Parts: sequence; structure tokens; C-alpha cells
Amino acid sequence: MRIILIVLAILLVLVQIRFWQEVREVRSLRAMVEEQFEENERLEARNEALAAEVEDLRAGLEAIEERARAELGLIRKGEEFFLIVDPEHAEPDP
Repeated sequence: MRIILIVLAILLVLVQIRFWQEVREVRSLRAMVEEQFEENERLEARNEALAAEVEDLRAGLEAIEERARAELGLIRKGEEFFLIVDPEHAEPDP
């Protein structure tokens, strides 16, 4: 009977050791997951900022080109410019 108790006690100690090792491992993995979430959030914010910057650059260039065409009458190389004049608003030739 005494041997059975000793064996059971040893088994209990081994199970406890394994259990607490697993608990430590779970805590470590949770910390790693939390760090990865924070890194992902940081990278998502960076991606959003870069996407906004790219969009601003695209829209900015398009806006500049549109303004240059409308206000300054500029055209791209190789394009032809046609000005359609409304007869009601045209100035008479002298």
C-alpha cells in the first residue's frame, strides 16, 4: 500500500510540474499574441496613412492638371485644343 501512495505522489508531482509548465507557456503565448496585435494595429495605421498620402498625391496631381487646363488653357503634348464659343456670348469682329 505504501508503494502505491509513493507512486501516486510522484505521479501527482509530475502532473503538477507539467501543468504549471503549460500555464507558463499559455501566458507566454498570450503575451506574444498581444504584442502581435499591437504590431498589426501599428502597421494598419501606417498603411492607412500611406494610402491617404498616395490618394492625396493622385488627387493633388489631378486637381493641379484640371486647374491648369481650365484656368490657364494648358494642354498635354500631342493633344489638340478646340474652343467652342457660344454665339450668344461671342464678341463681334470689329
